[in-house]
Amino acid sequence: MSTKIDARGLACPGPVIAIKKALEEMDTGVVTILLDNKIAKENVIKFSTAHGCGVSITEQGGDFLLTVCKGASISDEPVRADEVATSNTVYVFTQDTLGQGSRELGAVLIKGFLYTLLETRPRPKTLLFMNAGVLLTIQDSPVMDHLNKLAQEGVEILSCGTCLDYFVVKDKLAIGEITNMYTIVEKMTMATKVITL
Repeated sequence: MSTKIDARGLACPGPVIAIKKALEEMDTGVVTILLDNKIAKENVIKFSTAHGCGVSITEQGGDFLLTVCKGASISDEPVRADEVATSNTVYVFTQDTLGQGSRELGAVLIKGFLYTLLETRPRPKTLLFMNAGVLLTIQDSPVMDHLNKLAQEGVEILSCGTCLDYFVVKDKLAIGEITNMYTIVEKMTMATKVITL
């Protein structure tokens, strides 16, 4: 099987997601992907080699053409929807952006993070939203599509009731359930891994 992808112009993590999906659709075969920047090239190489694929690179007028070979010995079967939410990892979102500094950049990064989370396996068990993080779970949230898909696949989404009250947005909650600090502490204590953003 052979697949060609033109990933020029795709923002991170678009090229990696594109190669991931292409590889998942084949048992063995070759994917050629055209990239227009070095960071995307390095990310695709790292992903492909980490998943046991061979990679060769040629340059074409400033672009990079990567040929990724998936062999018969590689086992990367798609995961069924009822198997994805298997980890006991809890993510805690304490703001509506990702990282410090530019809010505009942070808004782009949080969208990219949740999109990438949607494309990874296994799914986390719970997403907890506190402080300004609750603004991601209300109406017109820029990440609502990603959160809806995660919820449909069994990921629990909980927003702090005190925080929703503080921002006067409790009536705008659009996904998941309202929770309290006791439940938040319990979820974090019972988790095998807690990641705070």
